[in-house]
Parts: sequence; structure tokens; C-alpha cells
Amino acid sequence: MAWIVLVFAGVFEIIWAYTMKMSEGFTKLSPSIITLVFMVLSFGLLAYAMRTLPLGTAYTIWTGIGAIGSFAVGIFVLGEPATAMRMLAAILIISGLVLMKISSS
Repeated sequence: MAWIVLVFAGVFEIIWAYTMKMSEGFTKLSPSIITLVFMVLSFGLLAYAMRTLPLGTAYTIWTGIGAIGSFAVGIFVLGEPATAMRMLAAILIISGLVLMKISSS
């Protein structure tokens, strides 16, 4: 159950990162409110998952989901560049996440 909660926490991190970008530095009200709501949800679910998962594993997976998800949103939604170096960096992050998950089993 903790892993499912952690995945949702990571997905909510992607949402708040995207809406923070859309808030243009918290100058737009609706995206700013959405950002704050999803931040609270994301942190709350992370805290819940940390009740049973190791700190390093939970935090690494949470930030990794957020980083890779935000990277993908940047490319597919915002039209940011998908250079070879950025793709390699994403692959390395994913590799680290897989190793972290395997090591905590």
C-alpha cells in the first residue's frame, strides 16, 4: 500500500510542478491555488508512505517520479528540447530509481 501511495505522491508532485510553471511565479491565481493544493497532497502522501518505507528510498523514488514526470511534461506539453544529453540524464535517473527500489525489497 505504501508504494501505491508513494506513486500518487510523485504524480501529484508532477502536477504541482507543472501548475507552478503555469502560475508564472505565482502571479496567476488559479494555477497558484492548484499548485498549493497539490503540494500539500503530495507532501502528505509522502509522509504517509514514509511511515513504512525507508526515508532514503521513499524520498528518492518521490523526487525521481517528480523529476522524470516533469521532464516528460516539459517535452511533450511545453515543447522543451529533448536533447541527447537530457535523455541520457533521464535514463540515468530512471536507472537509479530502479536500483533504489530493488535494494529496498
